[in-house]
Amino acid sequence: MTLSDTPGPQATILIVDDQEQNLQVVGTVLSMMGHEIIPASSGEQVFKRLASHMPDLILLDVLMPGMDGLEVCRQLKADARWAAVPVIFLSAADDKNLIVQALECGGVDYVTKPFNKAELVTRVRTHLALKQARDQLRDLAEDKDELLGILTHDLANHLAGTQMITTLLQKHLADMPAKCTPMVENISQSTSRMLTCVREFLANQSAERLRVRPVPLNLKSLIDQAVARQTETAAAKTITLAIDPLPPDLNVLADQEALAQVLDNLITNAIKFSPAGSSVTLGATTGPREWAHFTVRDNGPGFTEDDRGKMFKRYGRLSARPTGGEPSTGLGLSIVKRLVESMNGRIQLDSEAGQGACFTVRLPVAPAEAAGQP
Repeated sequence: MTLSDTPGPQATILIVDDQEQNLQVVGTVLSMMGHEIIPASSGEQVFKRLASHMPDLILLDVLMPGMDGLEVCRQLKADARWAAVPVIFLSAADDKNLIVQALECGGVDYVTKPFNKAELVTRVRTHLALKQARDQLRDLAEDKDELLGILTHDLANHLAGTQMITTLLQKHLADMPAKCTPMVENISQSTSRMLTCVREFLANQSAERLRVRPVPLNLKSLIDQAVARQTETAAAKTITLAIDPLPPDLNVLADQEALAQVLDNLITNAIKFSPAGSSVTLGATTGPREWAHFTVRDNGPGFTEDDRGKMFKRYGRLSARPTGGEPSTGLGLSIVKRLVESMNGRIQLDSEAGQGACFTVRLPVAPAEAAGQP
């Protein structure tokens, strides 16, 4: 079997080498396999080629004058447009340290010169197949998420309609036979639980797709708004929402939508696990090294050591149970952790069983000259 008979997907391959002979040798071998070849003779020329072509694979010489291959690879991986394109390094230097550097900066493989044609063809075919598999998996995941999103969104609408009907029925229970009362109440509770689960699932899907754009935000203003949104929920359980004195000029670098969702989830979670008649308290301070901290404290049952290991995992089931019979999907805290970390922050839990819980979120402080309002 000749190289031209070698099966495999046809692809666009960008070959980068400052030696014209190497470009010709590699280009000839790969073009015989049916691939489209785009040559570039320098690191600077790579980005000119990328402006008009999107390759499936990049073969990149390590040692080039001007911008070397390592720097080219770093810039490629730092740009979302090309970060997913696999890079195979080519070099005459069989230096282990150089190989390590090449792989650490984002390369998927390393081929030494002079080339063994069969080896080069095999490496190229392997990484093209891997990229094709990754692309297919990504497309399947996107299709799955889109389908689930549509189904759950429609389901949420239907459940909301059912909930509205049961609310109307509850107002007219006196006009119905006594045996209807438990049935209506059962429908109402079941619908409420299902609607909560669907809404948390949709919130999780939204968090996964959210493009976080940190900007200066006033933390006091965001906390005040979050407390106002949750006051009615807290009042339904006779729980008091309290705010410690907050620095009025404390500004953080965060995404407004993401931080609002973090605050809402932490507050509703505290309300859910707190007994009736207790309180949930929010506070905020500046910390060392230009960090801001805000806390959400409750007087609930707290969490065990076993809980800590699965606290932020999706669908994690904890020992503590909601005090008012509210549904719990195990998604809320996993969403919080994902969003906080996407804003370059950290979250931690301080709690002992029976002693309540305190969640602390750390976020970067915004520069004083960039202070802003949400």
